[in-house]
Formats: sequence, C-alpha cells, structure tokens
Amino acid sequence: MEIKINDKTLDVSLDNECTVGEVLANLEQWLTDSGHRISEINIDGQSVSASMIEEIFGRDIKTITCIDIHTNVIAELTAASLINLLEDINEYANLNFEEKTNYFDKWKDSATAQFIRAEIPDLYMFCVNTFSIGEVAVHTLISITEEIQREVHDPKKELTDIEPILNEICERLVDLPLDIQTGKDARAAQTIQVFTAVTEKIFRIIKQLDIQGYFLKNESAASQNEKPITQLLTEFGCVLKDLLEAYEKNDSVLVGDLTEYEASPKLKDLYKKVIENIHNQEESQGNK
Repeated sequence: MEIKINDKTLDVSLDNECTVGEVLANLEQWLTDSGHRISEINIDGQSVSASMIEEIFGRDIKTITCIDIHTNVIAELTAASLINLLEDINEYANLNFEEKTNYFDKWKDSATAQFIRAEIPDLYMFCVNTFSIGEVAVHTLISITEEIQREVHDPKKELTDIEPILNEICERLVDLPLDIQTGKDARAAQTIQVFTAVTEKIFRIIKQLDIQGYFLKNESAASQNEKPITQLLTEFGCVLKDLLEAYEKNDSVLVGDLTEYEASPKLKDLYKKVIENIHNQEESQGNK
C-alpha cells in the first residue's frame, strides 16, 4: 500500500497496523508533532467525507492501494485565524447594543472560533468575555490578538524581546515575601500578575517554536548532561502551582522560599534552555 502526504510518497513501513484507522491514527500524531494538521483524506482516489469515516477506518489495509493525505501547516492556520479574528472583533465593535448581545451565539460556531478554542484556549476565553460577558474591552482583545500574532510570525524575536521583562520580574519575585510582610499588597499583586503574564507568554512562544521546527527533535544531540525542555517545563509547572497556592494562603515564608529558590531560577533556566536549543537547531540546519 502506498501512502502519500501532500502528493509525495511517504517512505514508511507498516508494523502492526491492520486497518486504515490504525494507520491514520499514527500518521496524525506524527503530522501533529511536525506542525501539520490533516485537511483531506483520499482512499484509492475517493475523497473521504465525515459520513464515511466509520466505514473507511475499519477497512483492512490489504484491500487498499493508496492513502493520499493533504495537510495544512498549523502555524499558517493560526496566522489566518488571527487575521479573521481581528476582522470579527472589528465587526463586533460596529454593531449596535442588541446585535452585540446575540453576536457570540453566532460567532462560537464559526471555523475561526473552533480553531482558536482548540489551539489557543486562553485567547478563546478572552473572546468569550468580550463577545458574551463584555468585561474585556474591544481594544484589549485587539491588543492581545496582535501580541499573539507577533508570537506566531516571529516567535524567536518575541522570546528575545521579552528577556528584559523576564529579568525584572525575577528580581521582583525575590522581593515578593517582603512586600507581603510589609503590607505592600498592591505591589505584591502586580508582581504575581506580571509573572503570570510573562510565563503564559513564554509557554505560548515555546509551543510556537516547537510547531515551527525551531527545536532539535533529539535534544540529547545538544547536551548529554542537561535537563530537556520538557522536564524543565514540568518542574516549572509544579513550582507555579505551589507558588500560587502559597500566595493565596498568604504564607509569606513559603512564598519567599519558592520565589527565591524555585520560581525565579527555574524560569531563567527554562528561558536559557529554550534559547540554547534554538541556537543548536540553527547550527544543525546550517551544517546540512
């Protein structure tokens, strides 16, 4: 059986796959890891519609000559969806009060909304808030959308540009327990808010960098003795959870320990590792 991806024959051997569904499940995961999404499937020249999926997926691969798959690049889909979203926001802004109250019910079923809900859930919640609840102003939603656009168009630059803010917030994290103890609640709250925003942005950028192939697929090729990015992300996520819980309980001692010895250094380590991985990938590509 021949397998084609975007009209190119895939050099792959099947192991234990017996049905079309098993083959496609493995291909979908591989394509997703490569920053692609399946947009069309043809079996022996016949386009597979949604109503045919159950029947087709159960077919024995021995009865099929060719599976032809077409994909879209997720980064390109994201960029297009963000452009569409800005148009939707502009449309919403020009509606009268009554039309605005009904806008979300129509918008949530659109292709743009469905894609953003699946790929950028944080942005989707801001859209829900603007289009439905109305607490997030239109200009704020536009600003958030344009920021994510920049992350998609040039994630490396966005990551590099954020370094001064990252260094500043890491310094403020060390001062956080003292701010809590001395009653500087407004400054403490602002530190947590900025820290949360910075980490969310870094997570979004890391996702884009991975989708767009900025990372070495085999990190061990870059270093045998350092922790991989996935491990650093997991460890940092655990620290975030503990820090926010300690802050909500007003436990200044635990907050101090976590911010000075865990959150601040781990955030810097994660940032350094991501930058290092980008450089290693660029050097790897340059040597080919």
